[in-house]
Amino acid sequence: MDKLRRVLSGQDDEEQGLTAQVLDASSLSFSTRLRWFAICFVCGIFCSILGTALLWVPKGMKLFAVFYTLGNIAALASTCFLMGPLKQLKKMFETTRLLATLFMLLCFVLTLCAVFWWHKKGLALLFCILQFLSMTWYSLSYIPYARDTVIKCCSSLLS
Repeated sequence: MDKLRRVLSGQDDEEQGLTAQVLDASSLSFSTRLRWFAICFVCGIFCSILGTALLWVPKGMKLFAVFYTLGNIAALASTCFLMGPLKQLKKMFETTRLLATLFMLLCFVLTLCAVFWWHKKGLALLFCILQFLSMTWYSLSYIPYARDTVIKCCSSLLS
């Protein structure tokens, strides 16, 4: 907590050259990790929004699927800066979120297959929607009791 206070107040004295920090990822300071997380996450959101905007241009479905998928991958990869890539992968494949992770990764691949190999625009759009839902379900797994709350809300709406 003290480190977070130092970073937010601008008193972090662990700064070193960016090149040295990137080459040795384990030595990234907390503020650098936080910055790169924000940059990567914002780039991911930007790509997703750009993909959505490109949906209405000619050949827009291909651009939409590519940018939307890249945006989701960038947003997912951004958390590697916070906890490190190995810890991120271990958490992704824990039993509580294994199914969500596999479904999400499958949706990434199927979206691109639907656009580039199968040439099915409707299927690509369906897989993008499933990407959104699977990313949401995956993200909820990090919040205690969030999945249970969503299930209870949906079941009460349906009954």
